[in-house]
Amino acid sequence: MNHLDKSTSPYLLQHATNPVHWWEWSEAAFAEARRRDLPIFVSIGYSACHWCHVMAHESFEDEKVAALLNENFVSIKVDREERPDLDMIYMNATVELTGHGGWPMSVFIDHQGAPFFAGTYFPPEPRHQMASFSQLLNRITHLWQERRNEIVAVGQNLIEILNAQAQVSSAEFVPRDEELASAVNVLARDFDTENGGFGRSPKFPPSMVLEFLLREYARTGNAQALAMAEQTLTAMARGGIYDQLGGGFARYSVDEKWAVPHFEKMLYDNALLLRIYTHWWRLTGSVLAQKIVRETAGFMIAELLTQQGGFASSLDADSQGAEGTFYIWKPAQVYEILGEADGKWACQLLNITDAGTFEDGYSTLQMPKDPDDLARWESVKAQLLANRNLREKPPLDDKVVAAWNGLAIAALAEAGVLFGQPRWIEVATAAAEFLNKVHVGNHGQNRLSRTSRAGVVGASWGVLDDYGNTAEGLLALYQVTGDEKFLTLAGKLLDTCREQFADGAGGFFYTATQAPSLVSRPKNFADNAEPSGWLSVANAMITYSALTGLADYRLCAEAALTPVTPLAGRGPRSVGWGLVAAQALICGPVQIAVIGEKNDEATKLLLTAAWQATSPGTVIAWAPPVHNSNLEILKDRKMVANRATAYLCRAFICERPTNDYLELSAQLKN
Repeated sequence: MNHLDKSTSPYLLQHATNPVHWWEWSEAAFAEARRRDLPIFVSIGYSACHWCHVMAHESFEDEKVAALLNENFVSIKVDREERPDLDMIYMNATVELTGHGGWPMSVFIDHQGAPFFAGTYFPPEPRHQMASFSQLLNRITHLWQERRNEIVAVGQNLIEILNAQAQVSSAEFVPRDEELASAVNVLARDFDTENGGFGRSPKFPPSMVLEFLLREYARTGNAQALAMAEQTLTAMARGGIYDQLGGGFARYSVDEKWAVPHFEKMLYDNALLLRIYTHWWRLTGSVLAQKIVRETAGFMIAELLTQQGGFASSLDADSQGAEGTFYIWKPAQVYEILGEADGKWACQLLNITDAGTFEDGYSTLQMPKDPDDLARWESVKAQLLANRNLREKPPLDDKVVAAWNGLAIAALAEAGVLFGQPRWIEVATAAAEFLNKVHVGNHGQNRLSRTSRAGVVGASWGVLDDYGNTAEGLLALYQVTGDEKFLTLAGKLLDTCREQFADGAGGFFYTATQAPSLVSRPKNFADNAEPSGWLSVANAMITYSALTGLADYRLCAEAALTPVTPLAGRGPRSVGWGLVAAQALICGPVQIAVIGEKNDEATKLLLTAAWQATSPGTVIAWAPPVHNSNLEILKDRKMVANRATAYLCRAFICERPTNDYLELSAQLKN
């Protein structure tokens, strides 16, 4: 019997009709394995994963393969986005056993959850010196029956290795000026001077590192830092990894030149990049950055916003049974839609060639240079987009992930205030209200649930990422709206981090103390495709301390950042978000308080000037003329001369209050 039909995960629901007798991760599944004395097969993937779909079609939909699994294993299907804790444990095990990882992940575990064999994709037939999946199943069955003690010992030994690897080395201090400068130099050695980005293919958007580089230029004027950031941001924006028609970024590029993406679109990538392009525009006024911000925000709201107010996780890479079908073009298709003259112009502009840049003569869309006729481009774009929308769209994974929604809230709130787009702020506010209503409080007061779908909360407990990123989003939203309920909730979530996740040595576990126990309690401070929860919490605590004046949160962040110091000059790409936090500690707090009627023109001008501040560690608060806020940044702040007034303080040393937005701008540049 397949047990997935009641899942809140779209990925698991995709497998609900498989002939495999799938279980969700649960005590019931383990009890069934013990009852039948069978090993457990754990298959981990996610909805937008192309090779997950391939293995599903080849193996999990095959009656013979299903019969092998059903007879000899208890099979558990896991959505890695719903259970990143399980994914972290078993990915670490897979890398330890095989030297590499990826999805789909195929792991065989004992009744205690210890992994004794792991891999990724297995083909239906032997291929490239790789055993078929059926051969593997037969081999594991034999080992379980004949050499049980040996493989159980392998699993226990592997858990001991993983627990030892979770021990974190650190310095006695947080990164300083010299460590940050060293990080820039190391990044320069890894930088692809021809194509932008770091290293070789595949290339993922280095989001956290780009934020660090932009801030380092704002902080020190380091031109090399800005040059690396701008070249990478430009290359991504002009490459095939960016959807030139519909906006938004794909997950990564399979080549060095950002030309051919792996086509799934993830919420976390687009939220992070929306915020970074916003900051690039604020720093330099880049016209390209402005374009990307408007289009990416539009994509997120049009394609990922759910009816309940949260943001969906992702759009699939596949449609019509193949990867990228929705996004690729041949010249003949373009000519048919646009006619000869516009078709030729569009193909030249978008690098659509007869040979193709993708597969089977198809091209991904790139824009190496700006169109020479913007009005013509808007017309061509509208026609191509309308035709593309007639194609079968990639499936939407509409589950809401708390962590990724926190990133989206922060990005849309900041972009909304900087670009004068109240709709974006409204959407960010609605998403925050949704998280508070649906995701908070299900596992205890001020506790987060990881996921929901269609307004129904999932069973998974929030992990550290969920708390750090949600707090970050709420703090950004407070600074934009002035609504203290968002600040209050952020503080409660950070308190839960200190109470439920702290490891006693200044760092954090990935899972809560009271969450269901696993074979290992994971701990990881390094960034991946998204910021690590450890570093997200540190960043949020720095901001919260600057807004409230509560120094113990800053001290907590400082303790959490000491492991970043030895990596700043050795592996800065793994700790970009920690370097960002260190910049805020060095420069901040920079506190800007604006007192005045929010719709008053003078207040708006002061807030506009405040939001142009680029120094790391800057926080902004607004309050009306009559208020009783006890926040340090607002306490006893009043209007001067009965006019809207701004107060600027750096490291608790304050400039004179001003009613003049030009004077505030000058103060911020000093």
